[in-house]
Amino acid sequence: MNQKVLLTSKEVNIILNRLACQLIEKHLDFSETILIGIQPRGTFLAKRLKSILENDYQVPNIKIGFLDITFFRDDFRRTDKPLEANITKIDFLVENKKVIFVDDVLYTGRSIRAALTAIQSFGRPSGIELLTLIDRRFSRDLPIQPDYRGRQVDAINDEKVKVTWAEQGGEDGVFLINNNQQI
Repeated sequence: MNQKVLLTSKEVNIILNRLACQLIEKHLDFSETILIGIQPRGTFLAKRLKSILENDYQVPNIKIGFLDITFFRDDFRRTDKPLEANITKIDFLVENKKVIFVDDVLYTGRSIRAALTAIQSFGRPSGIELLTLIDRRFSRDLPIQPDYRGRQVDAINDEKVKVTWAEQGGEDGVFLINNNQQI
């Protein structure tokens, strides 16, 4: 598979630490803040950020949840393939908490719109922010922008951004792949 390396494992680690520091600057002790990984790929990033915040920066008791948006998407009925939902795991109230949505790639904004709808089932947050590792800034269908971004990528429509994680059996990395190639 022909792919261009956008971020190496070392660069991903540097960016994750920078994002963790930005979160600390804004949220300090995280007593009123919750990380919500958007299923499926945002969960890896959310878990990694939680680990960095707790282990490297001694921020205790960070609440983390995972939100499935499958049936909240505006395109979920437009496919012939059977849908496979992921598990939502939010075992705390989000009422009056600051929620930080965490996802690997911000592309059209439709996943985030679905997450905004889905989170309402768990209460009314006092605020919602968005953290994304990769921002494909010229691909937006909706007026959604990240509050925290690792890297901006300008990819044309027939290119995809692939994020890999060590937890998935590989190594951390971000790649640019032509859409005609298999991911």
